[in-house]
Amino acid sequence: MKLAVSGKGGVGKTTVAANLVKIFAQHGGTVYAIDADPDACLAAAIGIPEDEAAKLKPVVEMRDVIRARSGGGVFYTLNPKVDDFIDDYSYKLGNIRFLRMGDPKKGGSECYCRENTFLNALVTSLLLDQNDTVIMDMGAGIEHLSRGTARGVDMMLIVVEPSRNSINTARQVEKMAGELGIARTGIIANNVRSEKQIQFITNCFPEKSILGFIKFSEELWLNAMEPSPALETEKELLKEMKQVYLNILGEVGGNKH
Repeated sequence: MKLAVSGKGGVGKTTVAANLVKIFAQHGGTVYAIDADPDACLAAAIGIPEDEAAKLKPVVEMRDVIRARSGGGVFYTLNPKVDDFIDDYSYKLGNIRFLRMGDPKKGGSECYCRENTFLNALVTSLLLDQNDTVIMDMGAGIEHLSRGTARGVDMMLIVVEPSRNSINTARQVEKMAGELGIARTGIIANNVRSEKQIQFITNCFPEKSILGFIKFSEELWLNAMEPSPALETEKELLKEMKQVYLNILGEVGGNKH
């Protein structure tokens, strides 16, 4: 199963992605957690020490290898072989394999075409077993969709909060995901404080597309103010995220229980 997590900046998509990684990992199989967000926060959120994550060579810096595998010139192979990179460019945490895309390029440098082609090939090659899962934490907004990085995932998970701007971004993500051929999208409402906010989000999307509601957490909000190890998942958050997990399985399928 391949999942991409998207949404407007600040809605908590990395928190959602990290907890999905942990929950899927609890149910067997290998979980490939890919940080495709230039802000690169997923490692800390799943419990990888910052110094260890910093040592990991990102996909975006594998320039020479990418060029050799994808070919030279204007045209390049769309499916470079990548299986042998998993051990060299991932951090293993239990049955979680963490990989990161890397930092954004400086102004005036080349586009991301080759790197994104390589990342797409990497994601495609990862699902070697039916119980394996790929979860990609995408960059904020819709720019990543214009690059096509998430093309081919089984479902696009869109994190929203009770605000008009967040809803508008989610609708753009839904539209562009459809243009990329992503058949399924699901809405995860985060930072919900009241029944009125639940109703606001319910009125904005078809009921069947909403995978769950996650209540606002003061503890998680305070933790975001300074670097610290990943928090143990709170009881209420765990319950809400497990329901999201079950709803994803109901939409996409799989053998996890």
